[in-house]
Amino acid sequence: MTPENQSILVLGSASPRRLALLRQIGLEPDIIEAPEIDEQPQPGELPVKLALRLAAAKAAAVAPSHKEAFVVAADTVVACGRRVLGKPTDRATAETYLTLLSGRRHRVHTGLAVIAPDGQARHRVVTTMVSFKRLNQRELAAYLDSGEWNGKAGAYAIQGMAGAFVKRLNGSYTNVVGLPLYETVAVLNGLGYAPRLPQAV
Repeated sequence: MTPENQSILVLGSASPRRLALLRQIGLEPDIIEAPEIDEQPQPGELPVKLALRLAAAKAAAVAPSHKEAFVVAADTVVACGRRVLGKPTDRATAETYLTLLSGRRHRVHTGLAVIAPDGQARHRVVTTMVSFKRLNQRELAAYLDSGEWNGKAGAYAIQGMAGAFVKRLNGSYTNVVGLPLYETVAVLNGLGYAPRLPQAV
């Protein structure tokens, strides 16, 4: 049982990066549950709207099973202009995305959704501008060979080898990794979340 002055936290995501980010600031989810939703963009859907809709859908899918908990869910969308760069599973698509990002600026939008035990819901979109260096063929081939791009939005992981490609970043770094920590904590606090206290030794 969780003491009355402490809150139950559910992470509605299977992402190890989001879990690591929460743990980085001392928040350990009591439950981790990956929602099953259709993540395909709707026709003509803009990147910001997509990130917000998917985050809200993920939280809404998980919350009914955990009515006494605070549910946190998020979705990260990498966009070059209005074009959404999804999560490639093949090398050719990854190469297309990275070639498009090479030497250019792009935006990373993370939709954040939090549902409180009383049913209150808060939704936010956090945007970070990322500038990539121009990639030469050796760098591109080496990154593709690494396989790090597989399943990553935009075909890269800023916390990995691709960190060397980033010339400039304007906004939240953790947002690009997958969960904007400042905004997540602010929303949780605003809804009355009481984190678990450290256990006495």
